[in-house]
Amino acid sequence: MSFTWTAHRFSGGALALDVANSVVLRFDPQRRIDRFADQTAIDSFAEAADLHGSERQRFGRLGPIGPERRSSLIDLREAADRHFRAVVRAEDRPELLADLLEAIAAVVRQPGDGGGYIALDVATAHSALSLVANPEPDRLKICPNCEWLFLDRSRNRSRTWCDMAVCGNRTKAKRHYRRSKQETQP
Repeated sequence: MSFTWTAHRFSGGALALDVANSVVLRFDPQRRIDRFADQTAIDSFAEAADLHGSERQRFGRLGPIGPERRSSLIDLREAADRHFRAVVRAEDRPELLADLLEAIAAVVRQPGDGGGYIALDVATAHSALSLVANPEPDRLKICPNCEWLFLDRSRNRSRTWCDMAVCGNRTKAKRHYRRSKQETQP
């Protein structure tokens, strides 16, 4: 199946969150889609993050990872997702922080790829570590429409959706449809 990484896929505000959001419909076992199930999708994600990612200036050029590093990237993605969701929900779960730090350590201990770029897994580890080191729990949110993690960088911290143009519009359209349907019923 062909898939394109669009700017919407990078609405998390941090590379670690964008990687965590690579699982679509995470909590719906029937419709869940892991965009990193295919190695070529991981490679194209790194390329797209160079174009659309919010941390592209911080890391410079992101590069692909070899198939032997895929499992550590997936472990990091899952640990980041569990930890940051717990942060949003104000759950005191120190074991999730420990899991995330272990996943970060596993990635950064691997030998570098070289080639004039930073490997996607290493950049993701640095991004996650930055979120842990500089916590802004009131800025970290979960989109009520798609359940993606995102950083609210609005001045008054009032952002509701990961992407207003996608999730915000879908939510507003559903609301409008329900209202108009109720008005037409006797």
